Amino acid sequence: MEKSKKIQTRFDTRLSIEQKKLFENAARIGGYRNLTDFIIHTVQEKAYEIIKSKEQIISSEKDAEIFFNALNGTPKPSKVLKNAVKDYETFKSKLK
Repeated sequence: MEKSKKIQTRFDTRLSIEQKKLFENAARIGGYRNLTDFIIHTVQEKAYEIIKSKEQIISSEKDAEIFFNALNGTPKPSKVLKNAVKDYETFKSKLK
């Protein structure tokens, strides 16, 4: 069985000298093999964090919409329910 090859692409960027030194220092202190590994790992982690946060917000907004629609979209009481309330009120007044 032949292993499938990962399709890869390049990402090029320009950094200031200060940024490169900062990133290299963080990579070294963080125990990364090199600056590329540090950047890939850090950016990927941040990407997942942003996506997860946004998905939670979207889910929360959908949940809120469903909840408020359920509250605001309740149907008017039926004749049976109105009669039940009247019967209850009559029953309650007889107990006094």
